[in-house]
Amino acid sequence: MTSTLERPVKAPAFQGVSLRRKLTNHFATVLVTLSLLVALVPLVWVLYSVIVRGWAALSSPTWFTNSQAGMTTFTAGGGAYHAIVGTLLQGLVCSLISIPIGVMVGVYLVEYGGGTRLGKITTFMVDILTGVPSIVAALFIYALWVATLGFGRSGFAVSLALVLLMIPVIVRATEEMLRIVPMDLREASYALGVPKWKTIVRIVIPTALSGIVTGIMLALARVMGETAPLLILVGYAQAMNFDMFGGFMGSLPGMMYDQISAGAGANPVPTDRLWGAALTLILLVALLNVGARAVARFFSPKKV
Repeated sequence: MTSTLERPVKAPAFQGVSLRRKLTNHFATVLVTLSLLVALVPLVWVLYSVIVRGWAALSSPTWFTNSQAGMTTFTAGGGAYHAIVGTLLQGLVCSLISIPIGVMVGVYLVEYGGGTRLGKITTFMVDILTGVPSIVAALFIYALWVATLGFGRSGFAVSLALVLLMIPVIVRATEEMLRIVPMDLREASYALGVPKWKTIVRIVIPTALSGIVTGIMLALARVMGETAPLLILVGYAQAMNFDMFGGFMGSLPGMMYDQISAGAGANPVPTDRLWGAALTLILLVALLNVGARAVARFFSPKKV
């Protein structure tokens, strides 16, 4: 006699999906697809316009090798070398300060300070910084760095203002990526006797590294296009300046603003430079994204 435990359990009969649920599913699919297409239209339009109008400037043999020193509004020629170098220097200094602080704050909020008073205060302050306009950050650095401490306007002051804009984005991205790391990985590491700090460094962060890098690149792309800190804290120079602590400095957003002031739209020479600087900034951000993703993929855990 076969016991009840040995009897095979029959799977429940398949329940057909009703016509109403099928129609609802198809309607939602169509709606989401149309929303995606609507969102892609302005993006593709902007990219197409910038590429078509800016390619003439980038095709010049001097665009990536010369600055605008000695060039006038009606004199064609020169390049964006000074602006590219200035943008990269300011972004580099900003990243060196923002990335360690932002990642460590995100790690603290997720792994250590979840329900503590300090964690709640930090979360509140990050939320406030997320909505701070760039001109407010620039005015704060001007009041502190220039007016109070007596330092001059410089590219370093611009980087400090960009730090205030970049840190909250990195913190939020790091938080979200660390929260989706399965708790089983942490518990397995703890069960093997690995300390918590080493588990975070060797297990948690590498697992979430790809998403963290994506958030960092989004933050960097945001701050590299800011114009207000440049106008308030350093000013625009047509010549090369490698000194981050003194003198006016060129940058791609500053170059675009300068060409608008020079009559872009009415004069073809500054118009071409304006679109060329915009396309160069887009390409620069795209290259940084590709490079960062390659680095993240190299350091991320490999699937067995």
